[in-house]
Amino acid sequence: MSPAAPQISGDVPEPAPQGRDAAGGPQVASRPGAAEATAPSGLDSDRAGQTREVWRIALRAGDGSTETSSEEPLVRGRGADAIAVEEPLEIRVEGHPLGIVMRTPGDDEELVAGFCFAEGIIAGADDLEDVRVCPQSESGNAVDVRLAASARPRGLEALADAARQLVVSSACGVCGSRSIERVEARVGRVAWDVRLASGFLAALPGRMQEAQRVFARTGGLHAAALFDASGRLIALREDIGRHNAVDKVIGRELLLGRLPLSGRILVASGRAGFEIVQKAATAGIAVLCAVGAPSTLAVDLAQRVDLTLVGFVRAAGFNVYAGPERIVE
Repeated sequence: MSPAAPQISGDVPEPAPQGRDAAGGPQVASRPGAAEATAPSGLDSDRAGQTREVWRIALRAGDGSTETSSEEPLVRGRGADAIAVEEPLEIRVEGHPLGIVMRTPGDDEELVAGFCFAEGIIAGADDLEDVRVCPQSESGNAVDVRLAASARPRGLEALADAARQLVVSSACGVCGSRSIERVEARVGRVAWDVRLASGFLAALPGRMQEAQRVFARTGGLHAAALFDASGRLIALREDIGRHNAVDKVIGRELLLGRLPLSGRILVASGRAGFEIVQKAATAGIAVLCAVGAPSTLAVDLAQRVDLTLVGFVRAAGFNVYAGPERIVE
């Protein structure tokens, strides 16, 4: 990593997640790589990327050189390439199936905790009894959430509501309006009285990519990263799905007892759709920077909850779709 890269939160002592026996926090089943919770990415590089055979093709130009503008294919031969792994993960709450997400294996407990938080099934770490891989699942691709006794009635009611919402498309204008109202009712307005320099925000995606070790190998994973106002990298997670990467980051901080995430900047490697803004706002994040484009529903929600939404972030500049008052030249 270059000297200009941000410092990882592991350089600073952090409180470790505690078991319920110690301090009332949720129990998280141990897994391979759990000791790397403060590493740039929690994924196991060998598990998250697998080698596949590939046929390499270049294009021959009229002068015999190889350029991509030619229409004549030139097969260079066979080789091997590292491909990002995608597998299904079933999410269960008290044994009841909530849904299946496609994700890159690794940090599954963080992913599920963040997902349940975003869907309103839990309000914080105190609502969790434990989060663990289901032993009866031969593939290991199922995680069950056990709720604390005090949170069980409300959590199961929210589970039923979330299950209904998950099968409704936000492409419907009415459904989109109801989704915004639902988030507003739970979140309110996010708050962070800060002024961030434009150049500072423009540099964050590049600094995030420097820490993406599995992306560097496969080129096929999204990432989400949390920074503080000084540019220090707090946490980074990678996944085949951009929303999963966000859930993993937020779930990690939830399990560490750090929500709400006021004073944090979320950087996302892909588009900023409605669900990305929803997850950020629910976690108390006031500034979201995305490498890609936002959607209309995402912009509407960001404006309603006072979240600063930045899209198309490049070193040369970006677009501000909501909350411009937090950004200075």
